[in-house]
Amino acid sequence: MLKSIQRRKNRVRAKRKARVRGKISGNATLPRVSIFKSNKHVYAQAIDDVAGVTLASIDGRAMGLKANREDAKKVATAFADKLKEKNIETVVFDRNGYLYHGVVASFADALREAGIKL
Repeated sequence: MLKSIQRRKNRVRAKRKARVRGKISGNATLPRVSIFKSNKHVYAQAIDDVAGVTLASIDGRAMGLKANREDAKKVATAFADKLKEKNIETVVFDRNGYLYHGVVASFADALREAGIKL
């Protein structure tokens, strides 16, 4: 891929990310769940923005899972279990500048199915 195209893609995602982050924030009782996806893996974390602390996190790479829809569901169910251990039932979902389809949508749907309210 040309460097100019990749720079434009990164710039557009950064604008989307800033727009979303301007509207949502997390705290200890209602944390922000931020998802990050690379071309190979999926990661997520629950963040308390007031204290600047990560409450829970999950690493799809450590689980040996890839960045596809089926594996995103597995990561989300494991992440839901971690959230339930910390007595977190409701979260604010931060798509981190990604469009809400594919892996991101599968992750969010699996969180809902696991009993976490978004």
